Amino acid sequence: MAHLESANSEQLADVADELALAAAVMGFEPNSLKIMAHRPEILRGFMALSASVLGPDAKLEPGLRQMIAHIVSAAAGCNYCQAHTAHGAHERGVANEKIEALWSYETDAQFSEAERAALSLAQAAGAVPNRATKAHFEALGVHFSEAEICEIVAVISTFGFLNRWNDTLATELEDSPLAYAESHLLAGWKPDRHK
Repeated sequence: MAHLESANSEQLADVADELALAAAVMGFEPNSLKIMAHRPEILRGFMALSASVLGPDAKLEPGLRQMIAHIVSAAAGCNYCQAHTAHGAHERGVANEKIEALWSYETDAQFSEAERAALSLAQAAGAVPNRATKAHFEALGVHFSEAEICEIVAVISTFGFLNRWNDTLATELEDSPLAYAESHLLAGWKPDRHK
């Protein structure tokens, strides 16, 4: 059970458009945003940031953005965000087999060198303390433009916020990402505090 419940019906009505937009993109209203609705200005600010990082004008392929988000969330230990990002990757066309192999990205033939560079930075940046190095950025520079590298770091950072938000609050997982994670995140994933 979450440490802070969803906002009340009046507060949720105030952000109904924002929740409807999130549901249109994700297929459900995320509990994390319903809790954030206690402070509508924070919810709106977060959604504006998310739209610029993850929206249709983003430079990176949507599946890669979700895989980056998954690896940084796994490195940070947020099971809520791991379920969401695995489900999101699947919804954006990443094969189940590839999602199931995400933690083998360094050696699994399903991953390109460009993906390996991005996922390696995500893993290093999600660690505490942060382990990102110049070598990570040199590897990225072989495959990505500076604008794309900026976006990779923005995805990592956006999910850094979500990892802390959802793990701190023990946000309850919604049915569809929970079902997907229970079926496909077999390498030690458990809903733990998010159920």
